[in-house]
Amino acid sequence: MNRIRMVFSGSGGQGVITAAIILAEAAVIYEGMNATQSQSYGAAARGGATRSDIIISDGEINFPEVTQPNILVCLTQEAYTTYSPIIRPGGTLLTDNRFVQTTRKVDAKQIELPMYETVMEKIGKPVVFNICVLGALIGLTEILKPESVMAAVADRVPKDFLTMNNRAFDLGLVLGAQYRR
Repeated sequence: MNRIRMVFSGSGGQGVITAAIILAEAAVIYEGMNATQSQSYGAAARGGATRSDIIISDGEINFPEVTQPNILVCLTQEAYTTYSPIIRPGGTLLTDNRFVQTTRKVDAKQIELPMYETVMEKIGKPVVFNICVLGALIGLTEILKPESVMAAVADRVPKDFLTMNNRAFDLGLVLGAQYRR
């Protein structure tokens, strides 16, 4: 693996930061890797811009900020417009086609998946949208084992919501894996 630099971006209330924390914890706790995760919020907790930088590495991480991500996840149009220019050439850009219309041509693989629509159709509760996004990312990239991420999800979410989160993750895995093939 060496090193993967990621940026998750969206708006407050979408679970962007929680998803990033879960991914970093899965890498460290369940796969024995090194990881850093940092976040920044816009002016408002709900609806304001959010960004989280995640680095996962086999070796030491000397600087936690991501300037050119290999993987960029944009869950709002504003996030896409702001961050798509920073993606590393040849990287992967994951968006949800309900919230983001990809208009820029960037030197990256742009993948638009119906994650929100799938969650609403199959589960009916948007609160697990972020976990579906994680599943899609893992299904698409295979950067971590699905069971590692689900173990980290189980550590973070209330037990009463674990089944719903498992379903959302599995839906995302299928969406991502279909695109990878």
